[in-house]
Amino acid sequence: MEIACHLAAPAQRKPKPADDSALGFGKIFSDHMFLMEYSLERGWHDARVVPYAAIPMDPASMVLHYGQEIFEGLKAYRGKGGAICLFRPLMNFERMNRSADRLCLPGIPVEDQLQAVDALVSADKDWIPATRGTSLYVRPTMIATEAGLGVRPSTECLFFIITGPVGNYYARGFEPVRILVEQRFVRAAKGGLGEAKTGANYAASLLAAKKAKEKGFDQVLWLDAGRLEQVEEVGTMNIFFVFGDELVTPPLSGSILPGVTRDSVLRIARDWGWSVSERPVGMGQVIQAIQDGSLREAFGTGTAAVISPVGTLSYKGKEYNINGGRIGEIARKLFDEITGIQYGEIMDRYGWVHQAG
Repeated sequence: MEIACHLAAPAQRKPKPADDSALGFGKIFSDHMFLMEYSLERGWHDARVVPYAAIPMDPASMVLHYGQEIFEGLKAYRGKGGAICLFRPLMNFERMNRSADRLCLPGIPVEDQLQAVDALVSADKDWIPATRGTSLYVRPTMIATEAGLGVRPSTECLFFIITGPVGNYYARGFEPVRILVEQRFVRAAKGGLGEAKTGANYAASLLAAKKAKEKGFDQVLWLDAGRLEQVEEVGTMNIFFVFGDELVTPPLSGSILPGVTRDSVLRIARDWGWSVSERPVGMGQVIQAIQDGSLREAFGTGTAAVISPVGTLSYKGKEYNINGGRIGEIARKLFDEITGIQYGEIMDRYGWVHQAG
């Protein structure tokens, strides 16, 4: 794929953050973006890196009316010797294509997606922070751009990528989070869009998350759409439990996002010889295990936070502490292992790290 690069002039470039500790998440964007259009007649064309700017859009663009949109999230890390490291990017791009298929959007070869990210990250490499725990967040997105009000798949699309330096997803960093088990709303049902990374899933989660935060919780734990009994996932993470000596996560049943970090945890834990299961987990089992002491830990996994220990679950009006509200040994060990690989501090025995630039 040929990519034209039109870099921002010095006067167009933004001041870079002076303090990595104040980065936050998703508030700062770098100097450039990647753009590429699609039409039935031409396929994907006009791949380019250009200065970050607003995207002109027709008011009748179908994404605005029928929600044809997908996205991904990955990070570029500053590794040893200044190397730019991407963690398992091909898995993100494969998932992007599965999401595209579910939303009737055109796929993009994973090699082309990787080339696009490489080109953009190289253009904005000076935006990658060097402090441990920081990174450059990369957001590939695809939207339907055909102007039309008929309910059908769009014949025109835009693929774009933006980036920005980020710190910890949670302001408290690697500290246990408080989670409210949602008893009224549902995020997704089997056969729906739950396993695709599309804005519709996140739109469906906003009201419950807003209400949970008003009550002092960090996230919502979603249950199955049928009986509101089986654990599915947290708002921005997959969920794991440690019952005794067994590490358990709900199976990918069609309504759960197949997370890259989730898959990494399963692979590492099995290689370490741990007892690992992907099986249904009911809230009744979780509460019973908390009460009898057999639930040792719970934690979420995701690109943004990597590993996020769960300190408190609130269910049916009652709060339950997990591991005394402390960071668990297993969560800590997995966090150290995965972030060590991401930053090039631990040998990458899986071949997961791609060096960009």
